[in-house]
Amino acid sequence: MSENQTLGDRLRIARRTRRLSTAQLAGRVAISPSYVQKLESGARKASPTLVLALANALRFGPEVLTGQPYYGEPEAEDGVHAVIPELRRLMLCYDNPEDLSVAPRALPVLASEVDQVAALRRDARYAPMGPLLPPVITELTHIALDTSDSDQSRAFWHLARAYRAVNSLAHKMGHHDLSNTALERVRWAADQCGDPLMQFTAGYLVAGAMLRQGAYSPARRKLLALRHELDRLQPERSFTPDALAIDGALLLKLAVLEARENNAARADDYLREADQVARMAGNRDSLAYEMSFGPTNIRIHQVHAMIDMGDTEQALARLNEWAPVAGGEWVPPSETVGERSSHHFIDVASAKLATGDREGAFVNLKRARKVAPNHTRFHPSVRETTAALLRVSSHPSTELSAFGSWAGVSTP
Repeated sequence: MSENQTLGDRLRIARRTRRLSTAQLAGRVAISPSYVQKLESGARKASPTLVLALANALRFGPEVLTGQPYYGEPEAEDGVHAVIPELRRLMLCYDNPEDLSVAPRALPVLASEVDQVAALRRDARYAPMGPLLPPVITELTHIALDTSDSDQSRAFWHLARAYRAVNSLAHKMGHHDLSNTALERVRWAADQCGDPLMQFTAGYLVAGAMLRQGAYSPARRKLLALRHELDRLQPERSFTPDALAIDGALLLKLAVLEARENNAARADDYLREADQVARMAGNRDSLAYEMSFGPTNIRIHQVHAMIDMGDTEQALARLNEWAPVAGGEWVPPSETVGERSSHHFIDVASAKLATGDREGAFVNLKRARKVAPNHTRFHPSVRETTAALLRVSSHPSTELSAFGSWAGVSTP
């Protein structure tokens, strides 16, 4: 399919490929035929939940409708996809790595490099992160497989973190098969390192992948089982700060899941429980096990859940309520990790577009780009929001047209 096609174009092609009428497709996802027509024409923008429902009804992966992975001119600017073939080879040879011409660097040196990779991942800086991954993974694998002392478990521990970075890069860039393979490698390394909290982290990531594929019941069972096991290992709620961060992250993922299924009461319950966990942890934003849990992320998830359920006006009203000054709008603190902040701004841009606030939508797209350009450029929702802004503007501004070109969306 063409780079310049919208989700609506791809939906129409996919529907015709399956030889379905708009009425037949609408019946499969419980929306009206006119709504399908509006989606195909671009008059309405599909939520991530609806995109997944449409893809499942058409028996395609969601990437067929979102058009991922994106290449074209945006790729030429930073070559972020260039490392993907090498990462595929690494994932295949995970327990039989390629030979090294020299001995691997010392484990503390490699651990420091994984710290750098993790920081880049949290800030969604995928272009500089990608080239660091192949050598550090290869060297850590040699240490993990060739030693039997305490270095072995630490090598596997850091290897799990590096594989998590591969999972994130591949998912955000639209290489979903590689993302899923990397998840299996995270689980493998987590099991080998012997750290239960790293194993919970791996389970959390797997549940997130299930959620993205619409496997809601398995994801729910997985998340609830992880919470039960975490409680068993740290009884009477005597959780360590790290365990609290993981428990809070599990609760936020459950809230998103319930929002995707439009279970507002359950989503609110999990968000309230997450708030209680945050208070137990001292109401501080934490990066324990790279979970990015705390008051800021809870607010981001509250807004995300409301937008996911179509309650955009309430979500925007909540941002006004939280604003530090009257008439303002709450934004994540500047120290919030880039991926979280950009997700929030992308969500808010979509919500503002839905309420007719085109200027506000574009402001938030620019905010997302400022904090995490790689993540923003390759996010499906950004492309759809930008395409909609260009479509409804009879004379798009030079700035909006330039943003569209940067994101790989052409002016109609």
